[in-house]
Amino acid sequence: MKLLHKDIEKDNAGQVTLMPEEAEDMWHTYNLVQVGDSLRASTIRKVQTESSTGSSSSSRVRTTLTVCVETIDFDSQACQLRVKGTNLEENQYVKMGAYHTIELELNRKFTLAKKIWDSVVLDRIEQACDPTQKADVAAVVMQEGLANIVLVTSAMTLLRAKIEVTIPRKRKGSCTQHEKALERFYEAVMQGILRHINFDVVKCVLVGSPGFVKDQFITYLFKEAVRQDNKLLLENRPKFMTVHSSSGHKYSLKEILSDPTVTSRLSDTKAAGEVKALEDFYKMLQHEPDRAFYGLAHVEKASEALAIDILLISDQLFRHQDVATRSRYVRLVDGVRDNGGNVRIFSSLHVSGDQLNQLSGVAAILRFPIADMSEAEEDSSSDEE
Repeated sequence: MKLLHKDIEKDNAGQVTLMPEEAEDMWHTYNLVQVGDSLRASTIRKVQTESSTGSSSSSRVRTTLTVCVETIDFDSQACQLRVKGTNLEENQYVKMGAYHTIELELNRKFTLAKKIWDSVVLDRIEQACDPTQKADVAAVVMQEGLANIVLVTSAMTLLRAKIEVTIPRKRKGSCTQHEKALERFYEAVMQGILRHINFDVVKCVLVGSPGFVKDQFITYLFKEAVRQDNKLLLENRPKFMTVHSSSGHKYSLKEILSDPTVTSRLSDTKAAGEVKALEDFYKMLQHEPDRAFYGLAHVEKASEALAIDILLISDQLFRHQDVATRSRYVRLVDGVRDNGGNVRIFSSLHVSGDQLNQLSGVAAILRFPIADMSEAEEDSSSDEE
């Protein structure tokens, strides 16, 4: 993402002009755009013209429109973003107040204006425009007959390919069918890796599976690379790393990313940091429950007591349509930062973010224990009685 222009007043109103450069930037834009904002971008409009004889013809014209955002639609697999709203500036093709849907395009700039730019949104722009935060990890999660090729970026987990091949069982006295099917499966996974993984960007390729599937696959992969003289794979051999996982399904990615050998290798990636923070929270919840809180009301009380060391919060909460609710989350984040706490905003497109959403989307690891809130609430209610 490229920041072309930024004009924000002292009262936090203003506009920014951005240019999305890759698919992941659409996810960042989805988190920036909110209902009520105004969005100006180049778009295509179908225009009907009527000739003097009364016959009408339609043509598609490219024009620049400014719409007041009403609905936002994001397709996470295709990384496409559509924004629907009413036109704010009349031009020769579109009347004032007419509805239009803008599909944001790569390498085409757009201008986003808001009445209030809060700290979370400004952080998101900074993160999106930071060139170091790109897809630096790829993972192949597999079991016999099933493989998922996944790219782990700083903001999302993208499933690039799902490979399924039926593998017959070993027969008594004959394993040829089983071995041929396995070879066909490994070949398909190898082609998937070559097609979907950009080794110029990816620092590490994690291969995870139960049992010996991963080891057999790596042996096959580099044996084939030597046979085919595939320089790309041979040059990037040190980037491949085998790890244990309980299955070949996408959810096993969390196990792979929380493996200690992996976290030490990926210490500089945001995804690994999120997984570690969530692991620490679960450990704290198990051993010192008075230092691990979740749920907005409890976390806010802990913030008031200046007790929060690490705040874990899902980016899904900042997409809330109600301004008051959203600003409540922003106040919480600002309060923790002002008091020297660490804030980790989890992406809901990561496995870890998905897990945090099941815990209400907000959790905190405290500096010091606070007696259980629910007990305190019960005591106060019994005193009132």
